[in-house]
Amino acid sequence: MQCGGNRDQSSNLQMGQALWRLPPRQQQQLQEELAGRLADRGGGGRYDHDGGPQRRAPQHCYGPDIYHLLRTCRGGNERRGFIDLQMLPPELGITILSYLNATDLCLAGCVWQDLGHDEYLWQGLCKSTWGHCSIYNRRLPAGFSYRRLYLQLDEGSLTFNASPQEGIGYFMSKGILLDHPLELAKFIFYTRRLNWKMLRIYLDERRDVLDELVTLHNFSNQFLPNALREFFRHIHAPEERGEYLETLITKFSHRFCACNPGLVRELGLSPDAVYVLCYSLILLSIDLTSPHVKNKMSKREFIRNTRRAAHNVSDDFVGHLYDNIYLIGHVAA
Repeated sequence: MQCGGNRDQSSNLQMGQALWRLPPRQQQQLQEELAGRLADRGGGGRYDHDGGPQRRAPQHCYGPDIYHLLRTCRGGNERRGFIDLQMLPPELGITILSYLNATDLCLAGCVWQDLGHDEYLWQGLCKSTWGHCSIYNRRLPAGFSYRRLYLQLDEGSLTFNASPQEGIGYFMSKGILLDHPLELAKFIFYTRRLNWKMLRIYLDERRDVLDELVTLHNFSNQFLPNALREFFRHIHAPEERGEYLETLITKFSHRFCACNPGLVRELGLSPDAVYVLCYSLILLSIDLTSPHVKNKMSKREFIRNTRRAAHNVSDDFVGHLYDNIYLIGHVAA
């Protein structure tokens, strides 16, 4: 009996592994065969009203039907709790755990140590949270662990959010980042765990990193207010006017023109004209969204005021700018 059980388990394992290498139709056939074997092993299948075996409705899917397999392994009894993932083929167990965050994956590792400490799971968590690190592109040393790397990245991000210079220094000391403006800019661009206030302080101090960060943006075929919103989502605008805000708008204006040469020729725009339009959009955003401004600027007033500073821009284009702010909202919110 034991030998027969081992053969069934080995057959199911091979079948589960085959699901990931076959076309969808053959995957479906193997799924049904695997589900049938699990149901027979669990004791008795379901029957319809005529006494014959009940046929499972065909399912149109392009991958393993994990939910059905779990239900079948439990014999349809919900009170028996969640199935032991070690009873499933490794591919299915890893797929289920891939939906967990780092905290839950650590807890899962206490129950299923081999699956919970799988390097592919922790590699996915690292790269989905910190999209770019210099260490990703280097040959990894012997004994390298993505789980340990995740903990270091998390520690470094917390340190950055308290002190930007110390945080970047921590990443460099661990070999995670190289001290190069482009590498630092890519790390910032593809990471969402950094505090925007601390990030603004760091970019104000490191203008070389700011220059590389601006060049990573692609504003091709984007309407000017939408492009400005995207820019300020990555590089937050300061709360007050000053030299740093002027620097940001200047760099954005040159980048926007570089990404849209056809639009620049068609509308007669220039970096200086875009600079003026960006300031007009920021002032209009404050005027239309601030509860302290009772007399809101009209579309006609905005067109008149903007045309005084940007003579080559058409009334229709400026009017579309006003409509965008009126309907969508602040460009730097």
